[in-house]
Order: sequence, then structure tokens, then C-alpha cells
Amino acid sequence: MSTTGEKKAMERTIMAWNLRTRTLELGRRTLLCGVVNITPDSFSDGGLFLNHEAAIAHGIRLLDEGADLLDLGAESTRPGSKTGSQASGVEGFAQAPAVSAEEEQARLLPVLVGILAAEPNAVISVDTYKAATARAAVAAGAEIVNDVSGLFWDSGMAEACAEAGCGVVLMHTRGRPEEWRTQPQLAPNEVLATVEAGLAASLARAAHAGIAAERIVLDPGYGFGKKFDENFALLERQAELLSLGRPLFVGVSRKSFLGRALATLYGGRDAPVEARETASLAAMVAAILNGASVVRVHAVRPALEAARVADAVVNAGNWE
Repeated sequence: MSTTGEKKAMERTIMAWNLRTRTLELGRRTLLCGVVNITPDSFSDGGLFLNHEAAIAHGIRLLDEGADLLDLGAESTRPGSKTGSQASGVEGFAQAPAVSAEEEQARLLPVLVGILAAEPNAVISVDTYKAATARAAVAAGAEIVNDVSGLFWDSGMAEACAEAGCGVVLMHTRGRPEEWRTQPQLAPNEVLATVEAGLAASLARAAHAGIAAERIVLDPGYGFGKKFDENFALLERQAELLSLGRPLFVGVSRKSFLGRALATLYGGRDAPVEARETASLAAMVAAILNGASVVRVHAVRPALEAARVADAVVNAGNWE
């Protein structure tokens, strides 16, 4: 609970997010980022949009439903997936990732180009940790690079984003997907400090590469190396991450920690992905009330309605 004179956790500062060719205003209202997974194995909708035409149609549908931007991903980073490790040289990996940059681009680029052909003003983010894919996507019209590794898995990524002059999402990830199930549990009071330190390190790497702060938003990385209850401990204190000076971009939609929270309603088993929509909206509203400016969602229309109500609460003290 805030003390007298302390800034309310739910207050958001109006800030600019400079992208490759335009600027988005963050903080006036919550922006919705619709998810398009062009993968056979993503935890939520893997395989549904692997076909290019289906993925393009899905992206256009999300825009029609009210998405402000789209996030296209062509490699799953679900728990247990194998990512490239120990970047070597300017670009590349000592251990090859499960999905090569070439395969990732073959999945991603036709969908990116197809959506922009139908919706030239669409703002598109690409979800990749590979510098080569980031460069190719920006050249094809992407405005934003969303790196789940926070610039740490490919040593060429920071330079690629700096050269592209694009918007950047820096996510905190604790360890790699293949390590998440065996990582030691964090104490509740360790979670925020761990995420804050990791994001600060990503910001330092971005600054060293010459990426302007105005191009960056920060993602706490719910589910990315955080065990179930650790996510709720992070969500409760999420607003404290605003002390890093950049807006927050948050994705909680359909995450496994929400399924675990519903287990008592499903015979002691985690709620399946298709049964997590209401929980996703509840967590999203909590994220907005705790400082999120952009939320990453799978189902846009219900998220749009819930975000409007959350925004009304955030803005309730700003009447003139």
C-alpha cells in the first residue's frame, strides 16, 4: 500500500517509443500487441498458423479486432526447447539452435511481407534472438525486434538493432528453456531483484552498442525461467521495474503459471491452455494496474475490453 505522498503504483508516465519509421505514444492508454506464432510447437497455438496464408489472415484479423501492433514469432521458446548457446564470433552459435536462422526466416518473412501488403500501416514486431533474422525482418519492414534473451544469446544482436534503428523489446530470461525445469527456486524477495538486475544488464549492453534509450521497452519475462509462484511475486511488485526508466511491455497470456493457479478447479491438474482465457485477462489487468504500457495477447477483442476498464481505473485520478 502506498504511503502519503508516494506515487501510486498504477500511475503511468507518458513516454515515446521510437521505432524504425514512427513513434508510438505509451502510457495514455494500454496498447495491445497481438501474437502470431508461425511455429509447429508453440505452447499456445503451435501449428495453427504454420501455413503462411493462415498466419497472414490471422494477423489481419487481430488488427481488425483492435490490435495496435503484431508480434510475429517463428521459433518456439517454450520450456524444454533448445536455443543456440554460447554465441561465438560476430553472429552464430557454438551449439546450433533447434531452428536455424534460415528456417526461421523462411517461416517468418513471407508472413511479414504478406501482412504489410494487406495493411501497409501495420506496426510489426519480430520475436527473435538471432541477429541475422532481426536484420532480414527489419529490411522487410518490421518496426521492432523483440529479443527474449535481452541481447544475450547472440553476440551480434545489439549491433544489429543499433544499425537498424528499430524499436527494441528487451526481455528478462533466467537461464535457457532447456534449463528451466531444473533451476533452483527463488525466494519471493529474490524475484524482483533478479529481474531488475537482468534488465539493467540488458540496458547496459544496449547503451554500449549505441541503441538509444527511447527505442527500448522492457519485458519482465513472465514464465521465462520463473517457476510458478515466482511469477505472481513478480507481478505484485512489477511497478518497481519502472525505476529503470523505460516503459513495460508485458506478456502473461495463457502462461502455465495461470494454469497452475486454476488447478483446484480442474481436479488438481493444471488448467489446459484453452481454459486460461479468463485467467489471462485477470493477470493482464493486474499487469496494467502495475505499470504495463503494452500487453502481448492472443485473443485481442476481450483483452481490448478489459484493458479499457483497467485504463479507466489508472486514469481515474487524472480528471480536470
